[in-house]
Amino acid sequence: MAADFKTAQPLEYYRQFLKEDVRPDGRTLLEFRKTILNVGSISTAEGSALVKVGNTTVVCGVKAEFAVPSQDKPKRGFIVNLEDLCIVEGKLSWVLYVDIMCLSYDGNITDACLIAAIAALLNTHLHSVTIDEETQTPLPSEEREVLLNLRAHPVSATLGVFDDTVLFADPTDEEENLVTGIVTVVITDDDKIAAVHKPGGSPLVDDKLQECFKVAVKRAKEVRDLVQTACINVDR
Repeated sequence: MAADFKTAQPLEYYRQFLKEDVRPDGRTLLEFRKTILNVGSISTAEGSALVKVGNTTVVCGVKAEFAVPSQDKPKRGFIVNLEDLCIVEGKLSWVLYVDIMCLSYDGNITDACLIAAIAALLNTHLHSVTIDEETQTPLPSEEREVLLNLRAHPVSATLGVFDDTVLFADPTDEEENLVTGIVTVVITDDDKIAAVHKPGGSPLVDDKLQECFKVAVKRAKEVRDLVQTACINVDR
């Protein structure tokens, strides 16, 4: 009977739960799904991470290659200090490729991808490089021994807006199809707002937006603790 009601009137089905401050999957409105992180599982990559947020699973791999640095690019990046990638100033540097693949999708891909990217970069180890004086050929060491240093560890928190007023965190794929809006807030290490992304939908009043910020700050701490623990435990 409940399944028929859900199929026939999905919005009303959700309203019956949300008015009790709970969701069909048993979570409270502002509760995120269980997040699992595995770091360093791809041996062929310089760094890697697999993230599972509920039934959404993504894997990220970081590959490094030699490149001639661009003369018009700044030396400092927001997340990675570009000076750390320099091998021979003005002549040779590392270039990083961060590739993310979605293995299974059940909503909130943004948060999962950012966790995976930051964790993979923290897991990234580069070869030390010497230059052959005669041939000027770069000679990388056998082992990856240079740890990549990150300047920032941004974390995102995504919330759905239901019936223009009700906020709930970490929407599933099913919930994303029912919401009237989605908000993603990115938080920096010092709990500052780095970005707010709201792709259309119903407008949010100020107190609801402030609630999104508070949820994002709390979530950022949880994710950073998770990432730190995973990176400490991995066998480097």
